Amino acid sequence: MTVNDNPANAAIGDDLPAFVRTTDLGNWNRFAAVNDEFVPIHMDDEAARAAGYPGAFGMGNLQWSYLHCLLRDWLGDDGRIVSLSCKFRVPNTRGATVTAGGRVVDRRSLDGTTYLDLEVWTASSDGTTLAPGRATVALKT
Repeated sequence: MTVNDNPANAAIGDDLPAFVRTTDLGNWNRFAAVNDEFVPIHMDDEAARAAGYPGAFGMGNLQWSYLHCLLRDWLGDDGRIVSLSCKFRVPNTRGATVTAGGRVVDRRSLDGTTYLDLEVWTASSDGTTLAPGRATVALKT
């Protein structure tokens, strides 16, 4: 696939430039502090194991925020996010490198505005999809 860093020229099948973060307790702690989300399974290995996980893991909403960053970085001031959704399928574990990615699946114009429909996802470094989703963005004309 072609990586397209200019939304105005995006064609169906083009990939967005990736947004990459390595996550750990420090990232999760900062996210929890901003969002008042100090949930034990995200901070404590024993609490996570008691809930059936191998250890503490990142918040789902942190993955959602990575998808938001992916879109905002790509769009810059040239567009806006109309909708964004994802499903949390696999937790991101401590030390994991999480990549947010996207691909243009449709391009259409309506009343003078160009809309791009996107398939978006977060994935671990081994290629496991963590949070698949969809987004629609509108480009400034």
